[in-house]
Amino acid sequence: MIKFNEKQLVMQSVEGKVHPPIMKRQYRTGSDGRPWILPATGGITYNFQIGDGCMGLAGDHVEPGVSTKNPYSAMDMAYNTLTCVGNQAKVITGEAKGAIGYVTGKHGGIDHVMIAFEQEVLEKLTIDDKFLVKACGQGMTLTDYPEITVMNLDPQLLNKMGIEEVDGCLIVPVTKVIPAALMGSGLGSDTMLSGDYDIMTRDSKSFEELGLQELRFGDIVMIQDHCNDHGPDYCQGAVTIGVIIHGDSYISGHGPGVTVLMSCRQPKIKAKLDPSANLAKYLNFKK
Repeated sequence: MIKFNEKQLVMQSVEGKVHPPIMKRQYRTGSDGRPWILPATGGITYNFQIGDGCMGLAGDHVEPGVSTKNPYSAMDMAYNTLTCVGNQAKVITGEAKGAIGYVTGKHGGIDHVMIAFEQEVLEKLTIDDKFLVKACGQGMTLTDYPEITVMNLDPQLLNKMGIEEVDGCLIVPVTKVIPAALMGSGLGSDTMLSGDYDIMTRDSKSFEELGLQELRFGDIVMIQDHCNDHGPDYCQGAVTIGVIIHGDSYISGHGPGVTVLMSCRQPKIKAKLDPSANLAKYLNFKK
C-alpha cells in the first residue's frame, strides 16, 4: 500500500445536476475543413461508458455516462475543482434516488464532471436529476515520494491501481504512453486540478504507430516529458499520469481528453504497459 496523508484529507459535499447537450452552433469544422453536425458533450449517454472504446464514434468530445454541472458559477468551480476521479456520487432526486455511481473525469471548457452509473440507473435518470458527490483527494501527498504531485485522485482508487514501488520509483500500469508533442487543447491552463487536456489524433502516422484507435474511456495513460504540478508544461524527463475522460474529436488540436492524476518533474514515475489498466476494472464497474 502506498503511504499518503490519509488522516489529513478532507471529505466535503459538492453537488451537480445533469447538464443537457447544448448547441451554440450546429456545425463543428474538422481539421480538414469539413463541417460536421454530431452529438457532442452533455446529457446522459446511454450506450458508451468507461471501458468502452472512445475512438471512431459518430460524435465529437463525447462524454461517457452522465455529464453533470452546477448551474451557479462559483459552486461549479468548487464542484469541478474538489471532485476527484473515483469519488462516490449519489443520486438525490427522482426515480433513481439513492443509486450510487463514481466520478470518471472532469472536462475543461464545458466544465463537466462525468459520473458512471449502471445501465438500469441511467434508464431512470432525467435531465432534472441532481447528484451529491463526496469530494475527497485534493491535497493528497505521497509520504515517500514528495517530488510527485497528486491531484484529482480518490484515495481509495490510488490503492486499486496496481501501482508498484521499485528502487524509489512508482511503476504505474498504463494502456498507452503518449509523447509530449501530441498534447493539444488545454495547454496554457493555470492548473490541472480541474478539467483536462487533449491528445491530438489528426496525424495518421502517429495515430497508427501508437495504436490510439484502441483508446477507451477510463484508460490510464502516461504522458512523456510533461509536468503538471501547475498548468501543463513541457519538461524533458517529466512524467504525467492521467485518465481518458472524453472521446475523440475532428477539430484541430483536439482529441480524447486526459484528466491528470499525478505528475513529477523527475523520472520518479515509470510505465508498465497493461491493456487492462482502466477505471472499469478498478471501480469494479459493470455496464
